[in-house]
Amino acid sequence: MKKVLVQFNCAGMTAEQYDRVWEDLEKAGQSNPKGLVHHLGAPSKDGWQVVDVWESEEHFNEFGKTLTPILEKNGVPPTEPSVMPLHFAYNGSHVEVY
Repeated sequence: MKKVLVQFNCAGMTAEQYDRVWEDLEKAGQSNPKGLVHHLGAPSKDGWQVVDVWESEEHFNEFGKTLTPILEKNGVPPTEPSVMPLHFAYNGSHVEVY
């Protein structure tokens, strides 16, 4: 399996919605989903930006079965993520090339 970078540009999403999504993921037992390597969330000029690294696209798709209804419940506008094979990763002390 090949690691993937998953990027969401959630136009219109607020920090409050982002926090509620995480709370609901925790309640669903998904605060540390299988296959998630890194997660970053930050405000953007038009909403919220999310960037993840997953062990595989399959892991991300499985997590999506829980995530999608939670996003809908919290009024997050639908957005299609970009999923790309990861080529290079550096974490401050370790380099990985794929």
